[in-house]
Amino acid sequence: MPLFRPLLAAIALQCAAAGAIAQAHDGHDHAAPPATAPQAQEWSDGVVTRWDARTGKVTIRHGEIKPLSMPPMTMVFTLEDPAQGAALKPGDAVRFQARDAGGALVVTRIEAVR
Repeated sequence: MPLFRPLLAAIALQCAAAGAIAQAHDGHDHAAPPATAPQAQEWSDGVVTRWDARTGKVTIRHGEIKPLSMPPMTMVFTLEDPAQGAALKPGDAVRFQARDAGGALVVTRIEAVR
């Protein structure tokens, strides 16, 4: 029994010290991450199958979209700037850049390939 009280005191001190040590953040480096240059977006190729000027949406049958890790398929995109779709018509070969905007896929740039 003579070891019980000193052992209990040592455990209590260790527990108290652990909380204080956990709160000390002096050794952490909270500097801002290094700035990186904006990366150029890759162009993807496709064919317009439908353009809806009322909703600003375009349906594109496209090849792989590497920046989004998306395989070839046909899907509907919203145009970030609907004015870019004014000259589009079904059958037009296009190249475009797209991004994921919180689950919605948005075409940021689109050009007809002539």
